[in-house]
Amino acid sequence: MSELNARADGVRVLVTGGTSGLGAAMATALLDAGARVAVTGRDADRARAAAEELGAGAVGIGMDVRDEDDVARGVGETIGALGGIDVLVNNAGIGMRTVNPRFLTDPQPFWAVPPAGFRDLVATNLTGYFLVARAVVPHLLAAGGGRVVSVSMNHSTMNRRGFVPYGPARAGAEALARIMAADLEGSPVTANILLPGGATATGMIPDGLPPELRPHLLDPAVLAEPIRWLCSPAAAGVHDQRIVATEFADWLAARTA
Repeated sequence: MSELNARADGVRVLVTGGTSGLGAAMATALLDAGARVAVTGRDADRARAAAEELGAGAVGIGMDVRDEDDVARGVGETIGALGGIDVLVNNAGIGMRTVNPRFLTDPQPFWAVPPAGFRDLVATNLTGYFLVARAVVPHLLAAGGGRVVSVSMNHSTMNRRGFVPYGPARAGAEALARIMAADLEGSPVTANILLPGGATATGMIPDGLPPELRPHLLDPAVLAEPIRWLCSPAAAGVHDQRIVATEFADWLAARTA
């Protein structure tokens, strides 16, 4: 079978923020590849409903990634439901819409950003990655192996005008992912970064987006092939890589040449 259609049979995956958008697309791809998947969301009922819609092999877990006690409970519940965790996909996040619903057409300067909105986005998109990885990785180490995949975005977006606090939070999350990889070097746990390679058609798209821009949005399913591969036997030992989904086929061909 082509590595672009890799299997992940029996692999137990925790996808944070898996009820919609990129998380739901990755969960769908992993289930199709034979994995068992737990998807999380702040609202437990929504998480369970999302899992029911995803179908057999999926379980929904209510978990607020901003709170370490709730993360500990959610990770424990995931381990109980799946019998363990083999892969963590750190994906949970909220977008610029939470502080500026028209952030693309009417960018807001950093000094106009409400401090509460700044704190909540950073708590979700950066601190959340830390708290969930902090809770999961000791289980992976104790089990003798596992993988962490951190979902990121283009570097240009991290520095874009009007993108406080989303840009700084994602930049911090990517730095965190690289440091996690360094800390895990030589261990049986690998850590990698995955990003779509452009803006995707998710609920993070702002109000008032010009119609002519919509055809340029990526389908969230752009992450399907790389996430299946990262959870498959083919990716054993792959560590500290930054994989851009739109360039995945060429990246993989170059790697295996």
